[in-house]
Amino acid sequence: MPAQSIASPTLWLVSIVVLLALLVVDFVVTRRPHEVSVKEAAGWSVFYLALPFVFGLWLWTAFGGGQALEFVTGFVVEKSLSVDNLFVFMLLLAAFAVPSAVQQRVLLYGIVGALVLRGVFIAAGAAMLSAGTWAFLVFGLVLLASAVKILHAAVTGTEAVGDVSQMRSVRLLRKFMPVTDDYRGTKMFVREHGRRALTPLAVVVVAIFATDVVFAIDSVPAVYGITEDPYLVFTTNAFALLGLRALYFVLHSALAKLVHLNHGLAIILAFIGVKLVLHWAHGVWAGVPEIPTPVSLGVIVVVLGVVTVTSLRSRRTADARSD
Repeated sequence: MPAQSIASPTLWLVSIVVLLALLVVDFVVTRRPHEVSVKEAAGWSVFYLALPFVFGLWLWTAFGGGQALEFVTGFVVEKSLSVDNLFVFMLLLAAFAVPSAVQQRVLLYGIVGALVLRGVFIAAGAAMLSAGTWAFLVFGLVLLASAVKILHAAVTGTEAVGDVSQMRSVRLLRKFMPVTDDYRGTKMFVREHGRRALTPLAVVVVAIFATDVVFAIDSVPAVYGITEDPYLVFTTNAFALLGLRALYFVLHSALAKLVHLNHGLAIILAFIGVKLVLHWAHGVWAGVPEIPTPVSLGVIVVVLGVVTVTSLRSRRTADARSD
């Protein structure tokens, strides 16, 4: 059976209200289309990176170090996966030639969609865990399969996003409504030639929502491998996603340099998958060892550090050869 949640109904309500307030602030900030400066993006990124650690300190004082450590470990996992999420967003924005002035609004729609989907998957995961420990085995196998898929794509150089015009959601959208040839600011619907039409902005938002589903399938089981508390799963996802809009503009140039990021994410997902399978097996036979949370955090941090260093070295070597 899953561990009892630390959150009372009041804490859930307060947390959701704070999340909605932060989203409203983001929508206000992006209300006027403009190109985002590095200074503006860096300021918001620092703010959103500081928030989860302040929250972690509050968890430590209110509920103890165990819950705080689970939250921080889960946040590191989710933030790592969200960087990969950003890379796919970058490919989609380039594929649809989204004007720089409205890119942050597109990212914000993608983040809201991701939050809604994560909420659905978190609730489904909690229901599965309540039904029995077999859910840990299912989650573990899902992550192991995802790790193999990501590693295969990284090794073979397969594009994370292919021809977006061939995505089922995009093709279906274009069958039902005409699409304008150009962007109309932040508008997704306009009236043209007496008919209601979509703008390319609406099409790219649908494409991003479609990719959000794929990322939710990976990320929710991954954080359930760190903690069984649905509240901590929810907050790690929320904090990891909230700052993505600003972080995108900070990391835009750096993302292309992290050539080994997917190798690292595959290792992390495989590690957490094994952790979940061992946890399930421990419930069947107590002699099976489990991987403690501090060890998980250590492995995740080391893997991220190694792939960052190897990515930068690989990039420098490639640049030196081109010169």
